[in-house]
Amino acid sequence: MVIKNAILGLSAVLALTTTAVVAVSPDPYLRPPLAPAPPDNQPTQARIALGQKLFFDPRLSGSNWISCATCHNPGLGWTDGLPTAIGHNMKVLDRNTPTILNAAFSHTQMWDGRFASLEEQALGPLQAEGEMNQNLDELVNELSKIEGYRSEFAVAYPDEGVSKKTIAKAIASFERTILCTESAFDRWRKGDQNAVSASAKRGFELFENKANCTACHQGFNFTDDGFHNIGIKDAKQDPGRFAVRKVAINTGAFKTPSLRDVALTGPYMHNGIYRTLEEVVEHYDRGGDAAEHLDPNMKALGLTADEKTDLVAFLESLTGAPVVVALPQLPQR
Repeated sequence: MVIKNAILGLSAVLALTTTAVVAVSPDPYLRPPLAPAPPDNQPTQARIALGQKLFFDPRLSGSNWISCATCHNPGLGWTDGLPTAIGHNMKVLDRNTPTILNAAFSHTQMWDGRFASLEEQALGPLQAEGEMNQNLDELVNELSKIEGYRSEFAVAYPDEGVSKKTIAKAIASFERTILCTESAFDRWRKGDQNAVSASAKRGFELFENKANCTACHQGFNFTDDGFHNIGIKDAKQDPGRFAVRKVAINTGAFKTPSLRDVALTGPYMHNGIYRTLEEVVEHYDRGGDAAEHLDPNMKALGLTADEKTDLVAFLESLTGAPVVVALPQLPQR
């Protein structure tokens, strides 16, 4: 089984194109109909179906207990609902699990942007000792012994077989179907003046102007794909982007998350310090809490109580319609 809406949309698109060109919406706040994909991993139904099975299969972890969906649960906004993730041997990790919704549109992956593509990202958590703790060579050997997987890889990636590369490509193909659906905000942008409340409309005005949210949260995905230190208190002193690119301004800087379905993806920030959107708005209103390496766009806003309520109402209007996700039948030995 697959995500029905995604497959139906892809079936129509695949009949028309074999390139990674993405149609551009006339409204920058509305999502393009198709996510980009690299030339060597264009989406097909076979690749998506295989990737979905791998995504939900706990045998991809060293313990045979953790799947990609353990941390990226579709019922929790493709996150895990925890302040920070729990990995191999129940180890509590240092960073919050980001949603993978619309990750296909991102130029880099992970909080620190250390991966340049979904294909690279797919293998990162699998082999990370603290996360899924899997030996990739052993994984290839294990999947190759399962007839169901062998045959599906042969259809999805002819002449490539089961390999690290095709495992990554299949998972990435499935993840490219995990896209935001139409929200109340989208219906409003399309002309339905009754789709959102007056409070949400005022919140969007604040978002674009007084609150200066668009300095970082831009376009249909509400992110600039950049890295910013927004003054989060962090007892662990996570270096953030600095660990990848050692420039002082990157110290404590983390990737701007998408705000699509943001009401579903708490707790918030890279360390899960805030549980509610109200707390997040308060953080920005006071201009952050840690001054060192603070992004120059972070300044106290002076919002009123009503304005804070309006901002939250707007953020809540970005929640899309729920998508039915059927758990796949996994190949057996």
